[in-house]
Amino acid sequence: MKLFFSLLWFTAVFITRLQAAKFWDDFYVTYGNENVKYPGSDPGYIVQLGLTNRSGSGFRSKLPFLYGELSMKVKLVEGNSAGTVTSFYMASIFKNWCELDFEFLGNVSGQPYILQTNVFSEGVGNREQRIYLWFDPTADYHTYSILWNQALIMFKVDNRVIRVFHKATDLGIPYLDYQPMYIYSSIWNGESWATRGGRDKTDWTKQPFVASYTEFNVSSACSLKDGYVTEDLHACYKMLYQSSYGQPPNLALSQSQIDHLKLIQKDFLIYDYCRDTKRTKNVPPPECSRNWPSITLSSAITAASTESHGFSVLDLSPKLSRDRLTV
Repeated sequence: MKLFFSLLWFTAVFITRLQAAKFWDDFYVTYGNENVKYPGSDPGYIVQLGLTNRSGSGFRSKLPFLYGELSMKVKLVEGNSAGTVTSFYMASIFKNWCELDFEFLGNVSGQPYILQTNVFSEGVGNREQRIYLWFDPTADYHTYSILWNQALIMFKVDNRVIRVFHKATDLGIPYLDYQPMYIYSSIWNGESWATRGGRDKTDWTKQPFVASYTEFNVSSACSLKDGYVTEDLHACYKMLYQSSYGQPPNLALSQSQIDHLKLIQKDFLIYDYCRDTKRTKNVPPPECSRNWPSITLSSAITAASTESHGFSVLDLSPKLSRDRLTV
Protein backbone atom coordinates (compact mmCIF):
# COMPACT_ATOMS: atom_id res chain seq x y z
CA MET A 1 0.00 0.00 0.00
CA LYS A 2 2.84 2.38 0.86
CA LEU A 3 4.43 1.64 -2.52
CA PHE A 4 1.08 2.28 -4.22
CA PHE A 5 0.71 5.77 -2.70
CA SER A 6 4.33 6.57 -3.47
CA LEU A 7 3.76 5.66 -7.11
CA LEU A 8 0.51 7.65 -7.13
CA TRP A 9 2.29 10.71 -5.76
CA PHE A 10 5.08 10.36 -8.31
CA THR A 11 2.59 10.03 -11.15
CA ALA A 12 0.68 13.15 -10.05
CA VAL A 13 3.87 15.20 -9.81
CA PHE A 14 5.05 13.87 -13.17
CA ILE A 15 1.76 14.76 -14.90
CA THR A 16 1.72 18.22 -13.31
CA ARG A 17 5.25 18.89 -14.50
CA LEU A 18 4.40 17.74 -18.00
CA GLN A 19 1.47 20.12 -18.11
CA ALA A 20 3.46 23.10 -16.80
CA ALA A 21 5.17 25.05 -19.57
CA LYS A 22 8.72 26.23 -19.31
CA PHE A 23 9.50 29.84 -20.07
CA TRP A 24 11.31 29.22 -23.35
CA ASP A 25 8.49 27.03 -24.68
CA ASP A 26 6.41 30.14 -25.35
CA PHE A 27 8.59 33.20 -24.64
CA TYR A 28 11.98 34.76 -25.30
CA VAL A 29 13.98 37.62 -23.77
CA THR A 30 13.67 40.89 -25.69
CA TYR A 31 16.21 43.04 -23.82
CA GLY A 32 18.34 43.19 -20.70
CA ASN A 33 19.48 39.58 -20.96
CA GLU A 34 22.16 40.23 -18.35
CA ASN A 35 19.38 41.01 -15.83
CA VAL A 36 17.33 37.86 -16.49
CA LYS A 37 17.74 34.82 -14.20
CA TYR A 38 16.25 31.32 -14.17
CA PRO A 39 16.42 30.14 -10.55
CA GLY A 40 15.65 26.64 -9.24
CA SER A 41 17.04 23.15 -9.65
CA ASP A 42 15.08 22.70 -12.90
CA PRO A 43 15.50 26.06 -14.68
CA GLY A 44 12.73 27.46 -16.82
CA TYR A 45 9.72 27.34 -14.52
CA ILE A 46 10.59 30.66 -12.85
CA VAL A 47 11.98 33.74 -14.58
CA GLN A 48 13.35 36.74 -12.73
CA LEU A 49 13.48 40.11 -14.46
CA GLY A 50 15.89 42.64 -13.01
CA LEU A 51 16.27 46.42 -13.18
CA THR A 52 19.53 48.30 -12.61
CA ASN A 53 20.57 51.87 -13.29
CA ARG A 54 21.95 50.60 -16.61
CA SER A 55 19.02 48.60 -17.95
CA GLY A 56 15.71 46.99 -17.29
CA SER A 57 14.68 43.69 -18.84
CA GLY A 58 11.74 42.08 -20.57
CA PHE A 59 10.35 39.19 -22.55
CA ARG A 60 7.75 38.51 -25.22
CA SER A 61 5.71 35.56 -26.40
CA LYS A 62 6.96 33.83 -29.52
CA LEU A 63 3.51 33.88 -31.08
CA PRO A 64 0.58 36.33 -31.06
CA PHE A 65 -2.86 35.38 -29.76
CA LEU A 66 -6.39 36.20 -30.88
CA TYR A 67 -8.90 35.63 -28.06
CA GLY A 68 -8.63 33.36 -25.05
CA GLU A 69 -7.67 33.42 -21.38
CA LEU A 70 -4.00 34.05 -20.69
CA SER A 71 -2.32 34.28 -17.32
CA MET A 72 0.89 34.21 -15.34
CA LYS A 73 1.86 34.43 -11.72
CA VAL A 74 3.96 37.38 -10.62
CA LYS A 75 5.82 38.22 -7.42
CA LEU A 76 6.72 41.91 -7.30
CA VAL A 77 9.83 43.76 -6.14
CA GLU A 78 10.23 43.70 -2.38
CA GLY A 79 11.10 46.63 -0.13
CA ASN A 80 11.59 50.11 -1.52
CA SER A 81 10.40 49.80 -5.11
CA ALA A 82 9.67 53.49 -5.69
CA GLY A 83 10.10 54.51 -9.32
CA THR A 84 9.95 50.97 -10.70
CA VAL A 85 7.27 49.73 -13.09
CA THR A 86 6.66 46.01 -13.48
CA SER A 87 4.36 45.04 -16.33
CA PHE A 88 2.39 42.19 -17.85
CA TYR A 89 0.52 43.20 -20.97
CA MET A 90 -0.68 42.24 -24.44
CA ALA A 91 -0.11 44.36 -27.53
CA SER A 92 -0.41 44.11 -31.29
CA ILE A 93 2.19 45.42 -33.74
CA PHE A 94 -0.16 47.39 -36.00
CA LYS A 95 0.30 51.15 -36.51
CA ASN A 96 -3.06 51.70 -34.80
CA TRP A 97 -2.37 49.06 -32.23
CA CYS A 98 -4.41 47.35 -29.54
CA GLU A 99 -3.11 46.83 -26.00
CA LEU A 100 -4.23 45.50 -22.61
CA ASP A 101 -2.05 46.52 -19.65
CA PHE A 102 -1.28 45.42 -16.13
CA GLU A 103 1.30 47.87 -14.73
CA PHE A 104 2.48 47.63 -11.13
CA LEU A 105 3.72 50.95 -9.81
CA GLY A 106 6.32 50.59 -7.06
CA ASN A 107 6.30 52.52 -3.81
CA VAL A 108 8.48 53.37 -0.85
CA SER A 109 8.75 50.73 1.87
CA GLY A 110 5.58 50.32 3.90
CA GLN A 111 3.33 51.86 1.27
CA PRO A 112 1.12 49.72 -1.00
CA TYR A 113 1.73 48.96 -4.66
CA ILE A 114 -0.67 50.51 -7.14
CA LEU A 115 -2.01 48.41 -10.01
CA GLN A 116 -2.74 50.42 -13.14
CA THR A 117 -4.71 48.89 -16.01
CA ASN A 118 -5.27 50.41 -19.42
CA VAL A 119 -7.00 49.55 -22.70
CA PHE A 120 -5.89 50.70 -26.16
CA SER A 121 -8.14 50.10 -29.15
CA GLU A 122 -6.85 51.06 -32.58
CA GLY A 123 -4.15 53.27 -31.06
CA VAL A 124 -6.42 55.13 -28.64
CA GLY A 125 -5.73 54.61 -24.94
CA ASN A 126 -6.04 57.06 -22.04
CA ARG A 127 -8.32 54.59 -20.26
CA GLU A 128 -6.27 54.26 -17.07
CA GLN A 129 -7.70 52.87 -13.87
CA ARG A 130 -5.70 52.49 -10.67
CA ILE A 131 -6.46 50.35 -7.65
CA TYR A 132 -4.81 49.20 -4.45
CA LEU A 133 -4.53 45.46 -4.04
CA TRP A 134 -6.00 43.65 -1.03
CA PHE A 135 -2.79 41.71 -0.33
CA ASP A 136 0.96 42.20 -0.32
CA PRO A 137 2.02 41.36 -3.91
CA THR A 138 5.68 41.07 -2.86
CA ALA A 139 5.16 38.31 -0.30
CA ASP A 140 4.09 35.57 -2.71
CA TYR A 141 3.03 34.85 -6.26
CA HIS A 142 -0.42 35.94 -7.42
CA THR A 143 -2.21 35.19 -10.67
CA TYR A 144 -2.93 37.99 -13.13
CA SER A 145 -5.03 37.07 -16.15
CA ILE A 146 -6.89 38.46 -19.13
CA LEU A 147 -10.02 36.84 -20.54
CA TRP A 148 -10.70 38.16 -24.04
CA ASN A 149 -13.65 37.15 -26.18
CA GLN A 150 -16.12 38.59 -28.69
CA ALA A 151 -18.23 40.32 -26.03
CA LEU A 152 -15.88 41.62 -23.35
CA ILE A 153 -12.42 41.71 -21.82
CA MET A 154 -11.94 40.86 -18.14
CA PHE A 155 -8.89 41.78 -16.09
CA LYS A 156 -8.53 39.34 -13.19
CA VAL A 157 -6.42 39.07 -10.06
CA ASP A 158 -6.46 35.64 -8.42
CA ASN A 159 -9.55 34.93 -10.53
CA ARG A 160 -11.36 38.01 -9.17
CA VAL A 161 -12.53 40.45 -11.82
CA ILE A 162 -11.07 43.89 -11.16
CA ARG A 163 -12.03 45.50 -14.46
CA VAL A 164 -14.19 44.81 -17.50
CA PHE A 165 -14.20 46.39 -20.96
CA HIS A 166 -17.35 45.56 -22.89
CA LYS A 167 -17.68 45.65 -26.64
CA ALA A 168 -19.25 49.01 -27.49
CA THR A 169 -18.98 49.39 -31.26
CA ASP A 170 -22.58 50.61 -31.25
CA LEU A 171 -21.30 53.60 -29.27
CA GLY A 172 -18.53 54.27 -31.78
CA ILE A 173 -15.78 52.60 -29.70
CA PRO A 174 -13.55 50.23 -31.71
CA TYR A 175 -13.27 46.78 -30.16
CA LEU A 176 -10.22 44.56 -29.99
CA ASP A 177 -11.54 41.94 -32.35
CA TYR A 178 -9.17 41.50 -35.29
CA GLN A 179 -5.61 42.31 -34.16
CA PRO A 180 -3.67 39.37 -32.69
CA MET A 181 -1.58 40.46 -29.70
CA TYR A 182 1.71 39.27 -28.24
CA ILE A 183 2.26 38.88 -24.50
CA TYR A 184 4.94 41.11 -22.99
CA SER A 185 6.44 41.49 -19.52
CA SER A 186 9.09 43.89 -18.34
CA ILE A 187 10.55 45.88 -15.48
CA TRP A 188 11.76 49.40 -16.14
CA ASN A 189 12.57 52.77 -14.62
CA GLY A 190 9.49 54.98 -14.40
CA GLU A 191 10.69 57.32 -11.67
CA SER A 192 9.64 60.40 -13.62
CA TRP A 193 5.95 59.58 -13.00
CA ALA A 194 5.27 56.18 -11.41
CA THR A 195 5.41 56.94 -7.68
CA ARG A 196 3.42 59.90 -6.37
CA GLY A 197 3.67 61.63 -9.74
CA GLY A 198 7.47 61.36 -9.76
CA ARG A 199 8.01 62.86 -6.33
CA ASP A 200 9.54 59.63 -5.00
CA LYS A 201 12.62 58.64 -7.00
CA THR A 202 14.30 55.27 -7.45
CA ASP A 203 16.86 54.46 -4.76
CA TRP A 204 19.61 52.88 -6.85
CA THR A 205 21.47 51.72 -3.75
CA LYS A 206 18.77 49.00 -3.60
CA GLN A 207 19.48 47.64 -7.10
CA PRO A 208 18.95 45.21 -8.66
CA PHE A 209 15.17 45.37 -8.37
CA VAL A 210 13.80 41.91 -9.13
CA ALA A 211 10.32 40.70 -10.11
CA SER A 212 9.60 36.98 -10.54
CA TYR A 213 7.26 35.27 -13.03
CA THR A 214 6.03 31.69 -13.14
CA GLU A 215 3.20 29.41 -14.35
CA PHE A 216 2.89 30.91 -17.82
CA ASN A 217 -0.48 29.71 -19.09
CA VAL A 218 -1.51 30.24 -22.70
CA SER A 219 -3.20 26.87 -23.15
CA SER A 220 -6.70 28.42 -23.29
CA ALA A 221 -6.01 30.83 -26.13
CA CYS A 222 -5.69 30.74 -29.89
CA SER A 223 -2.16 31.35 -31.14
CA LEU A 224 -1.18 32.26 -34.68
CA LYS A 225 2.06 31.74 -36.52
CA ASP A 226 4.26 34.72 -37.26
CA GLY A 227 3.34 35.93 -40.72
CA TYR A 228 -0.19 34.65 -40.27
CA VAL A 229 -2.73 34.82 -43.09
CA THR A 230 -6.51 35.28 -43.22
CA GLU A 231 -7.10 31.55 -42.83
CA ASP A 232 -5.30 31.63 -39.47
CA LEU A 233 -7.58 34.41 -38.24
CA HIS A 234 -10.62 32.41 -39.33
CA ALA A 235 -9.30 29.42 -37.38
CA CYS A 236 -9.17 31.56 -34.21
CA TYR A 237 -12.70 32.84 -34.78
CA LYS A 238 -13.88 29.25 -35.17
CA MET A 239 -12.04 28.21 -32.01
CA LEU A 240 -13.56 31.16 -30.16
CA TYR A 241 -17.11 29.90 -30.65
CA GLN A 242 -16.14 26.35 -29.75
CA SER A 243 -14.14 27.13 -26.60
CA SER A 244 -15.24 27.85 -23.06
CA TYR A 245 -13.82 31.39 -23.12
CA GLY A 246 -16.11 32.30 -26.02
CA GLN A 247 -19.32 30.82 -24.62
CA PRO A 248 -21.61 31.49 -21.63
CA PRO A 249 -21.07 32.20 -18.82
CA ASN A 250 -18.00 34.12 -20.04
CA LEU A 251 -19.97 36.44 -22.33
CA ALA A 252 -21.35 38.47 -19.43
CA LEU A 253 -20.52 39.17 -15.81
CA SER A 254 -22.03 36.88 -13.22
CA GLN A 255 -23.72 38.39 -10.18
CA SER A 256 -20.70 37.38 -8.10
CA GLN A 257 -18.36 39.18 -10.48
CA ILE A 258 -20.59 42.26 -10.43
CA ASP A 259 -20.46 42.22 -6.62
CA HIS A 260 -16.67 42.01 -6.66
CA LEU A 261 -16.43 44.88 -9.14
CA LYS A 262 -18.64 47.01 -6.93
CA LEU A 263 -16.36 46.26 -4.00
CA ILE A 264 -13.28 47.16 -6.03
CA GLN A 265 -14.96 50.38 -7.11
CA LYS A 266 -16.01 51.28 -3.59
CA ASP A 267 -12.99 50.29 -1.49
CA PHE A 268 -9.91 49.98 -3.70
CA LEU A 269 -10.28 52.38 -6.62
CA ILE A 270 -8.00 55.43 -6.47
CA TYR A 271 -8.17 56.69 -10.04
CA ASP A 272 -10.65 56.20 -12.90
CA TYR A 273 -10.42 58.01 -16.22
CA CYS A 274 -14.20 57.93 -16.42
CA ARG A 275 -14.46 60.19 -13.38
CA ASP A 276 -11.57 62.49 -14.12
CA THR A 277 -13.62 65.60 -14.82
CA LYS A 278 -10.56 67.65 -15.78
CA ARG A 279 -9.63 65.22 -18.56
CA THR A 280 -13.17 64.52 -19.75
CA LYS A 281 -14.45 68.09 -19.32
CA ASN A 282 -17.41 66.67 -17.40
CA VAL A 283 -18.41 64.42 -20.31
CA PRO A 284 -17.39 60.82 -19.52
CA PRO A 285 -16.39 58.67 -22.51
CA PRO A 286 -19.41 56.76 -23.84
CA GLU A 287 -18.13 53.31 -22.85
CA CYS A 288 -17.89 54.23 -19.15
CA SER A 289 -21.56 53.66 -18.37
CA ARG A 290 -21.24 50.12 -19.72
CA ASN A 291 -18.06 49.10 -17.92
CA TRP A 292 -18.80 49.83 -14.25
CA PRO A 293 -21.74 48.49 -12.24
CA SER A 294 -23.89 51.37 -11.02
CA ILE A 295 -22.67 52.60 -7.64
CA THR A 296 -22.11 55.89 -5.86
CA LEU A 297 -18.43 56.51 -5.22
CA SER A 298 -17.02 58.20 -2.14
CA SER A 299 -16.45 61.92 -2.45
CA ALA A 300 -12.72 61.38 -1.94
CA ILE A 301 -12.53 59.58 -5.27
CA THR A 302 -15.07 61.49 -7.34
CA ALA A 303 -13.62 64.85 -6.32
CA ALA A 304 -10.00 63.79 -6.76
CA SER A 305 -7.72 66.28 -8.42
CA THR A 306 -5.28 65.49 -11.20
CA GLU A 307 -1.67 66.30 -10.45
CA SER A 308 0.51 64.38 -12.91
CA HIS A 309 -0.09 62.94 -16.36
CA GLY A 310 -3.79 63.45 -15.73
CA PHE A 311 -3.74 60.94 -12.87
CA SER A 312 -5.10 61.44 -9.38
CA VAL A 313 -2.24 61.09 -6.93
CA LEU A 314 -4.00 60.47 -3.65
CA ASP A 315 -2.19 59.91 -0.36
CA LEU A 316 -4.94 57.62 0.86
CA SER A 317 -4.60 54.32 2.68
CA PRO A 318 -6.60 51.55 1.01
CA LYS A 319 -9.78 50.61 2.82
CA LEU A 320 -8.77 46.98 2.89
CA SER A 321 -11.85 44.80 2.85
CA ARG A 322 -9.74 41.67 2.63
CA ASP A 323 -12.32 39.42 4.20
CA ARG A 324 -14.85 40.14 1.46
CA LEU A 325 -12.38 39.47 -1.35
CA THR A 326 -10.75 36.33 0.02
CA VAL A 327 -13.80 34.32 1.06
